[in-house]
Amino acid sequence: MGLMSGGFVFAVFWFVIVLTVLVFVHELGHYLVARWNKVRIEVFSIGFGPEIFGWHDRAGTRWKFSVMPLGGYVKMFGDPDPTSIPSSELAAMTPEERAVSFHHKRLPQRAAVVAAGPIANFLFAIVVLTGLYATVGQSFTLPEVGVVDPGSAAEAGGIKQGDIFLTIDGQPIERFEDVQRLVQINTGAPLTIVLKRGDGQVTLAVTPKMSEVTDRFGNKHQFSLLGIHSQGLVQYVRYDPLTALRRAGTETVNSATVALQAVWQMIVGARTADDLGGPLRIAQMSGEMAHFGIAAVLSFMAFLSVNLGLINLFPIPVLDGGHLLFYAAEAIRGKPLGHRAQELGFRFGLALVMMLMVFATWNDLVHLRVVEFLKSLVT
Repeated sequence: MGLMSGGFVFAVFWFVIVLTVLVFVHELGHYLVARWNKVRIEVFSIGFGPEIFGWHDRAGTRWKFSVMPLGGYVKMFGDPDPTSIPSSELAAMTPEERAVSFHHKRLPQRAAVVAAGPIANFLFAIVVLTGLYATVGQSFTLPEVGVVDPGSAAEAGGIKQGDIFLTIDGQPIERFEDVQRLVQINTGAPLTIVLKRGDGQVTLAVTPKMSEVTDRFGNKHQFSLLGIHSQGLVQYVRYDPLTALRRAGTETVNSATVALQAVWQMIVGARTADDLGGPLRIAQMSGEMAHFGIAAVLSFMAFLSVNLGLINLFPIPVLDGGHLLFYAAEAIRGKPLGHRAQELGFRFGLALVMMLMVFATWNDLVHLRVVEFLKSLVT
């Protein structure tokens, strides 16, 4: 039963590996740009809580691994706590200390340090996908319809076997995977589909149907489907480094776009939040990907890295996006927001993030049928 099975240790092992790499990449972005701007780094931690082990480098930075692997942080000189709210101690610093203090840096420098974390996550995804596309290859299936399911949205819309997708809502289609990506994010709106049929073209308006899909591991997901299957088998096409880089960039942008669309649909109520996953779901998927090999794990890490970068850019105090929002207000006002306003913003952001974590974890427990298992023990 998901993580309740014997694969628990295996899943947790790969979860720790995946999350450690992604957290390291994110925090390394902050670290490198901070050092470039001559900010003294006091601590670089993977994880939270008590230290497991660590060491000091020649610059005096404490590099350490901590007990709780669900994140990490870079502690900069003059930045005493996670809120990054300037304290009264800053005024008492010596000129030498001010020169290496985070809060004594110019606004563009501070903004660059904060933005560097999410940017590092996006760059990591591009680098990983570039390497995969240049070595293993990118999955490629011709966008030709092989089978149309009876009673499906595709049949009702007029799609026929042998049709080749050209565009969906004006977006060019190169692979069958492009069709899947654009259809799955749909929440019931008609799609304008241009198909090659024989020697001509046809334009159809087709509305996908929301369907429950069970994957190979028994997990159920809600997706929009046309009800079609591809004509051929999945192939992997390798590219030269420059082409691989371009395609990796495109795939990263596509992943970010799909994620943002899904979040917006949840906000406006067009999509349920049932698929919003937390650490337990990530652990399960990490273990599942590991069964398919290192290439699958790397692809999954690239996908997660994009999502981690996006989440951290949300304008919520506590997250990097919240700090950037405060810096934007500082740029407009010509001075930072008041201490009280920043403190209230931090408390609101922390409460919101905690609620989202609790909700996502509850979704995980339901998705992994842990709640169903516990009910069976008392009924």
